[in-house]
Amino acid sequence: MDILLNVLKDKKINEKIIVSGSKSESNRLLILQQLFPEISIENLSDSDDSVHMQHALSTKEEIVDIGHAGTAMRFLTSYFAVKENREVVLTGSQRMQNRPIALLVNALKDLGAEIVYEAKDGYPPIRINGKKIVKNKVQINGNVSSQYISSLLLIASKLENGLEIELLGKITSIPYINMTLSLLNQLDIDTRFEGNTIKVNSKKNANTKTVVVESDWSSASYFYSIMALSEIDSEIQLSAYKKESLQGDSCLVEIYEHFGVSTTFGENFITLKKEKESNQETLELDLKNAPDIAQTIAVTCFSEGIACNLIGLHTLKIKETDRLVALNDELTKLGASISVTDESLFLKKSSKIKSNIAIETYNDHRMAMAFAPLALRVPIKILDAEVVTKSYQKFWIDMQQIGIKIDEL
Repeated sequence: MDILLNVLKDKKINEKIIVSGSKSESNRLLILQQLFPEISIENLSDSDDSVHMQHALSTKEEIVDIGHAGTAMRFLTSYFAVKENREVVLTGSQRMQNRPIALLVNALKDLGAEIVYEAKDGYPPIRINGKKIVKNKVQINGNVSSQYISSLLLIASKLENGLEIELLGKITSIPYINMTLSLLNQLDIDTRFEGNTIKVNSKKNANTKTVVVESDWSSASYFYSIMALSEIDSEIQLSAYKKESLQGDSCLVEIYEHFGVSTTFGENFITLKKEKESNQETLELDLKNAPDIAQTIAVTCFSEGIACNLIGLHTLKIKETDRLVALNDELTKLGASISVTDESLFLKKSSKIKSNIAIETYNDHRMAMAFAPLALRVPIKILDAEVVTKSYQKFWIDMQQIGIKIDEL
């Protein structure tokens, strides 16, 4: 489905939006719930990724297809590796079959897991023969996707001797590692993260407990962008969020102050308010701990005529698409002067935005959602718009609630 977003007539916004639970927290908890059935989960994400995860965990079929769900691919690789007497072929979409998995597979094989590639070495589909693992020490590069590390951490307490992970080199996306450790701690699993070493103790059972998933901060980023582009005194209330968040993307609070957007914390909600116009000339950020909000920030800067230098983006190369190349191509179509490297993005100040441009989404939910706020400036077309369901089922419904008119092309 391709859509046209028409310019919002009244840019003075005042709305309340309920955002689904964090996909990152939900998918971690779904794995932990399989390992510790004593726990129950509330405010679970309704994203496609979490739906794929739930199906994969419940199916008895040999072939487990997780579509575009990268988190599910990484977490399930470790889960099925320790699922004794279960053999599966874990596969996904064409893009997923071109996203590397070798670093995680090598770490699991070093521990004694039985995994073979069905087609191309280093990539899904993979055949996993679940077995008991007794080794308790492994090394893995720290500067790759933190999901590889979290995947190992999620199964660590169910290994007979626990697990000690040595992270080699510089560590990327530490907040996501800390999120995983915090969820383990909530289940009274002992963990230690000192220097480049993480230790997780073995645990047979968890106490009966209900864990409430916080709403997704990555999803909140699009509303921050909308507030940045809206009129002064516009407000949006978002539920359900908390000040002491486990999610690295909660750094949005500080980042969007540069755009004149304030955040007030209430009881399980936040209120975003456009306080003033931005006087920022150039925004310089290292997003190594929150790469998923890079697309939103780049589009906000372009919309507001602000230059930006974003670094720490090397993991964007292996997402649903090469997000750096995609941003370069789509912003250029809109009139931006932009350049990218393998880990950075540089955008010059711009004074004009081309209208009625069709934005390619490349099977990437974040491309569609990051560009949607531009409707506060110019009419814009979004191709393959339903891709947003990967992480945010009712995104376009919420855009209409704000007042953006959407027509199917």
